[in-house]
Amino acid sequence: MAQAAAQPVTQSRANRVVLVSIAAALVTMVLKFGAYVLTGSVSLLSDAAESSVNLMAAVVAFGALTVAARPADEEFRYGYDKAEYFSSGVEGALILVAAVTIIYTAITRFLNPTPLSDLGPGLGVALVASAINFAVSRFMLRKSEQYDSITLEADAHHLMTDVWTSVGVVAALAVVMFAPPSWAILDPIIAVAVGLNIIRTGVNLVRRSAAGLMDIALPADEMDQIEEVLREMEGPDVVYHKFRTRKSASRRYIEFHLLLPGTLTVRAAHDRCTAIENEIRRRWPKTRITIHVEPKETGGV
Repeated sequence: MAQAAAQPVTQSRANRVVLVSIAAALVTMVLKFGAYVLTGSVSLLSDAAESSVNLMAAVVAFGALTVAARPADEEFRYGYDKAEYFSSGVEGALILVAAVTIIYTAITRFLNPTPLSDLGPGLGVALVASAINFAVSRFMLRKSEQYDSITLEADAHHLMTDVWTSVGVVAALAVVMFAPPSWAILDPIIAVAVGLNIIRTGVNLVRRSAAGLMDIALPADEMDQIEEVLREMEGPDVVYHKFRTRKSASRRYIEFHLLLPGTLTVRAAHDRCTAIENEIRRRWPKTRITIHVEPKETGGV
């Protein structure tokens, strides 16, 4: 019962983290669009467009975490954890849409060059927005590890992509500011490079979300640790088979057949299985474990 009660608290805290992301997205979006208005730079416009995607993605993340916090019911017996994968998938798709828009805008500017103005103040505003995103991204990455949330991790990586995008844009426009007017063509070229980098991030997020929805197995290092628990609890000669794992957002599912001496009482076998389950849950609290006991004398047939 304690484990089931802990989940809503964790999700509530995760939601509060997303609220920080929403606030940061609003502030940086206003700052970056302001920088674009000051300068007329299409690369700063592309940077501002990505911030608007950050805002949409953060709102989607908030909704997904709210749904994921629901307890299991008659219709969804295993809970709503996988809502997080939909969130990161939507975020990846939004990133891809933003990237295509950025590249299209850059090509248009490339074909119809426009002089830039007030680059100094505009770049200063963009740097302030980048500093905000960097601080929020690092905060969210720490919390994503603490809560084992792919939604928070996706949002954090999205923000960090925005940071590096902004740094690249500011650095290149700083060069343009002190270069001859002919170098203004660098502005749309930067925007195209930004768009291509964002596409890579979006594809990675969509791929990870799809893997989660397809019940991908736990990472190899976690499976090694589970097997280590079995050897610690049952000795180096422990016999088990049909070992399967999967992950649903932050919840893990583990099942296997454990071979024990046929002379054990039901209570003794149950107690040994319970000890194994408790040790695994000590390492990963949100874990559901199914152990099927078989007599060792049959060889697991």
